Amino acid sequence: MPTFSTLRIDADATNPRVARLLLNRPERLNAITDDTPREIRAAVDWANAQSDIHVIVVEGAGKGFCGGYDLAGSAESHIEHPCQQEKTPWDPMVDYATMKRNTEDFMSLWKSPKPTIAKVHGAAVAGGSDIALCCDLMVMAEDARIGYMPTRVWGCPTTAMWTYRLGPTRAKQLMFTGDVISGSKAAEWGLANAAVPLDQLEAETMRLASRIAGVPSGHLAMHKMVVNQVMLSMGLEQTQMMATVFDGITRHNPEGLWFRRYAQTHGFKAAVQWRDGGEPIPEGDEARARIAELERQMQQPPPG
Repeated sequence: MPTFSTLRIDADATNPRVARLLLNRPERLNAITDDTPREIRAAVDWANAQSDIHVIVVEGAGKGFCGGYDLAGSAESHIEHPCQQEKTPWDPMVDYATMKRNTEDFMSLWKSPKPTIAKVHGAAVAGGSDIALCCDLMVMAEDARIGYMPTRVWGCPTTAMWTYRLGPTRAKQLMFTGDVISGSKAAEWGLANAAVPLDQLEAETMRLASRIAGVPSGHLAMHKMVVNQVMLSMGLEQTQMMATVFDGITRHNPEGLWFRRYAQTHGFKAAVQWRDGGEPIPEGDEARARIAELERQMQQPPPG
């Protein structure tokens, strides 16, 4: 079996036709590192190279599926990163190259000839929702949560899957509010294939995976290609390009820079509480004025 730093993959112990891809950083809610997207692609490639495997189940270790990108430390730091550039003006194509590669790595789940199923408990939020929505199917615990809170400020879902999975009206609702929905609501809206009590999640997921695994792999690949082609014809790749560019803008425009400066001075948790609490987010000239004040605070020597 291949070995990775953020996940693991192997064949299911009871049904070797099913591969289990486990996001495996439970101490950080399986948060996404720079290595995670690459390792997801490599794990999917491994599963596709195994003739016995017919379907891939993606799940998270510990308390949840995936809490998104591991941003707490980076948002508070002043270290230059392609996606968090301190220099002015920022270079949008450096940002785009990094995030587009991550998007393509997540999309290996969607492009895989072998069907993929997201098994979601706890939270699948922000970048974690991208991983879940790149899977073909999704089974959720009724009390699980899925959404993309950074649409309120400092983020745009680069995979752009919400519209294609939910339709425009409900996608707009979630993008405009940054709200999360439960597994039960996701099933009601057609986002999840099923929502069950947490203690039934494993059995329900494996029931579906085993049913699919009995179909010849060539048939599965053809059926998936037919459905995916519809989404491609609707403009999925072009939408992802736009979303990835916009994601970079949200992190470097006045509102995004305010969020980062606030996290650097008050902590990432405080910035997230403001973002998600419903208080109006500073924008335009107000954001610029607050940025200047926060930067003055950052330049002051510590007391004592």
